Amino acid sequence: MGTKITQALSAADLSRVIEMAWEDRTPFDAIEQHFGLSEPQVIALMRKELKRGSFNLWRERVTGRATKHVALRSKLVTRAYCSMQYKQK
Repeated sequence: MGTKITQALSAADLSRVIEMAWEDRTPFDAIEQHFGLSEPQVIALMRKELKRGSFNLWRERVTGRATKHVALRSKLVTRAYCSMQYKQK
C-alpha cells in the first residue's frame, strides 16, 4: 500500500504530507481533504518514509491526540495551524 501512495505523490507533495502529519494542529482530515490520503494511508506513508525511531516518536505523539482528529477537537479550534506558523519574518 505505501509504495503506491508514495509513487502517486510528487516529491513536494510527499514532503508536505509528512510536514502536515508532524504538525500538532493539522488533523488527518485536512490531509485527506488535500491529498486524498486516509489516516491509515498516512500512517503507512510515515512508516515507509521515516526512520524507525522517528516513526515511533511520531506515532506516540499523534496517537489519541485530540488536535489530530476532528471528532476529538474542541469546537473552539477553528484552524488547522498555529496563527504564527506561516508568518514571514
